Amino acid sequence: MSTKTDTPRDPESGPAAGDAGNDLGAAGSQLSTAPREDVTLPSLGPLGWARWFWRQLTSMRVALLLLFLLSIGAIPGSLIPQTSIDPVKVDQFKTDHPSLGGIYDKLGMFHVYSSVWFSAIYLLLFISLIGCIVPRTWQFVGQLRGRPPAAPRRLTRLPAYTTWRTDAAPDDVLDAAGRLLKKRRFRAHRSGTAVAAEKGYLREVGNLVFHVALIVMLVAFAVGSLWKSEGGKLITEGDGFANSLTQYDDFKSGAFFDTDTMEPFGFTLDKFVATYERTGPQKGTPRIFRADVRYFSGADGKEHKTSIEVNSPLDIAGNRVYLLSHGYSPQVTVKDGRGKVVYKGAVPFLPQDSKNFTSTGVVKVPGARTKDGKRNQLGFQGFFVPTFGGKGSGSMFSQFPALDNPRLVLTAYHGDLGVDSGLPQNVYQLQMKNLKQYKVGGRAVAQMMQPGQTMTLPGGDGSITFNGIKTWASFKISHQPGNGLALTGAVAALLGLAGSLFIQRRRVWVRAEPADDGSGATVVEIAGLGRSESPRLPEELGALAAALEPDAPLAPHPEDPVEPTDSDGPAEPSEGARA
Repeated sequence: MSTKTDTPRDPESGPAAGDAGNDLGAAGSQLSTAPREDVTLPSLGPLGWARWFWRQLTSMRVALLLLFLLSIGAIPGSLIPQTSIDPVKVDQFKTDHPSLGGIYDKLGMFHVYSSVWFSAIYLLLFISLIGCIVPRTWQFVGQLRGRPPAAPRRLTRLPAYTTWRTDAAPDDVLDAAGRLLKKRRFRAHRSGTAVAAEKGYLREVGNLVFHVALIVMLVAFAVGSLWKSEGGKLITEGDGFANSLTQYDDFKSGAFFDTDTMEPFGFTLDKFVATYERTGPQKGTPRIFRADVRYFSGADGKEHKTSIEVNSPLDIAGNRVYLLSHGYSPQVTVKDGRGKVVYKGAVPFLPQDSKNFTSTGVVKVPGARTKDGKRNQLGFQGFFVPTFGGKGSGSMFSQFPALDNPRLVLTAYHGDLGVDSGLPQNVYQLQMKNLKQYKVGGRAVAQMMQPGQTMTLPGGDGSITFNGIKTWASFKISHQPGNGLALTGAVAALLGLAGSLFIQRRRVWVRAEPADDGSGATVVEIAGLGRSESPRLPEELGALAAALEPDAPLAPHPEDPVEPTDSDGPAEPSEGARA
């Protein structure tokens, strides 16, 4: 048996293409569904330029370039503060970097995913992928409906080739070859004195699935952007939330989101549990960070208990509730000059130190009056530390995030809080324009208090008592309708990419013809052609030849020496001498 396994090469390129083109014919046609590109210069008219632009846009290299640009364009959205996520950080960035902030603002860096340039890349990629897939799909369907091409005239020109002689009849060899190839899942048919077979169509299926999956992911991204909703809510222990627009502290949604279709659900924060590392280099690092809640779904839904953690959101009514952060809410009781309780509750304070939770906040009491019954709105600027270092520590900042030694420092004001003006204002800040600070002997009235202590206001205007501390937690409620579609697209893209990388498209021909020397033997030739270079093609060809050999056993070549056989006659003395 003679075998040739030269290094595979593309018969359509390189110096050998011209020599072999006439021999290979249709068998050497491309094994890809990529559309042929006939390089012709377009006319100078508008139609010619439009055709040229369309061909460039729908080429695979431009699609890959646009995909790369889309990935690069998404980087600023991760590194630069985005208005849709945190407008406060955007304003702070502009304040800290006025020159750079102005440039970023003009380039749309603070709203990358809704900017003109990002949308242009996105739409061009969408069109390019569709323009790539449609012609490839039709061409692939045509290949499936057709038959593998007939064997070329000279099989020896193919990259993988083997031949041998057999005493079996040509028709028997071809019938056995057809059965063998079909058994190994080749598409095979007999054409003249040869059997043509082809295999590896799943490679092109993988290519098409990969590109369709990219379109699915782009559609999922669009659906998630246009129909999404996202809002934040800060909840103190014992308080709850219901999914209505007025309940959100902040809310943003996509262009097509309808607030009238918001699903009815809600939850109550029963308890927030947090523990911290107390020693070592990771002192203060959270070890347990959990919100125990009771939730319901539907207008008359039954309550259920669960816990929400940082990496374990609550899935409810098509929404996800994420635990973001927590802090402390000092509980205070405020009495006015008449001795009447005008405010009682927990006031959330915002951490200024994310490690040890040194926090600030305000208490606003618009309904207070003097002992004479005159209107006298009260305001308190607060400073809270969960773990005070004690006198002589040299710092008023918290030394640890847990409630080991809490202190509340309050500074008192009175006058007009501005809450009756009808204009919105920050609930965590006091408008000092129409407020006066309480003073005694020229010194501001301020006091550091432990739980249970009371600060009395001068002039009999009332008092404020520090009752205790509750914990608050902030949640993000997110509705992303395209997540399932995006996951499906991502999985399909991986499967399609794996198929296109690990499956090889190849063609095999088996030819059986009578020998030209008149000996009555049959010459069997097997040759293979792959789409790309792969050592597996010669190995597969050898395996096919070995499997076919029982039906086409190797016959001696006429020129091969015949082995001497034993004879009944006497041996020549010279043969013994030669032995």
